[in-house]
Amino acid sequence: MQAFRFTRRTIAAFALLAAAPLAALSQGKEPMKIGLASSKSGVFAQQGEEVIRAVQFAVEEANARGGVDGRQVLVQTADDESTPEAARRVAEKLARDGHNLLIGSIPSSASLALSQSLDRWNALYFTVASKSDKLTGDTCRPRHFRTNHSDAMDLAMIVEWSKTFKEKKFAVLGADYVWGRDSGEAFERAVKSMGKSVSLSLYAPLGTKDFSPYIAQLKASDAEAIWVAEVGRDAIAFIKQAQEFGLIPAKKIIGHALIQNFVVDATGTALENTIGNTAYSPDIDTPRNKAFVANWKARFNRLPTDNEGQAYNGMLVMFDGVKKAGSVKPEDVAKALRGATVESLYGPALMRAQDNQLVLPNYAGRVKRVEGVLRPVVEQRFGAALTPPPSPLCKM
Repeated sequence: MQAFRFTRRTIAAFALLAAAPLAALSQGKEPMKIGLASSKSGVFAQQGEEVIRAVQFAVEEANARGGVDGRQVLVQTADDESTPEAARRVAEKLARDGHNLLIGSIPSSASLALSQSLDRWNALYFTVASKSDKLTGDTCRPRHFRTNHSDAMDLAMIVEWSKTFKEKKFAVLGADYVWGRDSGEAFERAVKSMGKSVSLSLYAPLGTKDFSPYIAQLKASDAEAIWVAEVGRDAIAFIKQAQEFGLIPAKKIIGHALIQNFVVDATGTALENTIGNTAYSPDIDTPRNKAFVANWKARFNRLPTDNEGQAYNGMLVMFDGVKKAGSVKPEDVAKALRGATVESLYGPALMRAQDNQLVLPNYAGRVKRVEGVLRPVVEQRFGAALTPPPSPLCKM
């Protein structure tokens, strides 16, 4: 009888222990509510799918470990339709419904739209993919944090890297919106500063399906290499048509955010041996990244993509902000993060106080075949010290 009572008590004790993390999450501390506004439709749908997957993975992983700062993490998703208008609309609804730690939009135009209303919504926003310098320049906001590389960071790396380029004449093909034009114009300035030239600059509207007029001009130009800053489905369409009409391999392609996994996967062998910057790689040699890659492979039986890595990294920064603040209130998290050193997939990283830009190393890579699969492979690392200083236009 005594043994039976002991066993029953032991079982009850184990049950209580097993339930303890759930009880801790459901009682006491206010939960952490995330508003995930990203593209389920539109030009950036494939990138949005990857961002959504990574954010949800980070949430599930955090809750399995007992939450963040002892808080249950809840996430609500919405489709920003790849447009600034829809992004503003759905992000406002998420924030007003209490999911006011926002994350996820892809295009810079959407992030610009969100950042302007954060005070009014009592929200905080983490950019994980948008690159426009305006976000940490003349439109910077105290409640907006960027955890990915900016255009300026990419271009600083490209300027250093391009000193090894043999070509002297270039052309530009960019997406005709904020990020694409920022990229093309910055590259042109960088090239000209080295005594080289850009003989042709073209900008295609978002949603372009027929790139043949642009390809004809690029083929006819005297450019030895083409700087390509295209995005989403447009990037896939351009690369496929460039191969079909002989632009590839006749002209060398240099990509800004082009050699992303989803573009490589969708374009067959067209991008093999193409060079470009790569913002995240599963090859990054840090303990945090190795653990992330191992856990991701165990769950999905593949390596994380660049977009997945960047989105997960943004979640790490958000989690760190909540821990440092001991609060989920946007103003508290913002105050705790500004000027702080956070743990990231890239190693310890500074969230710069002047403009809320996470200071990161950067990478140049090439599309290569690894274990039978084409993917971007890092060939060179550029330290975080190469990051340009904050823009004097940013007034927090």
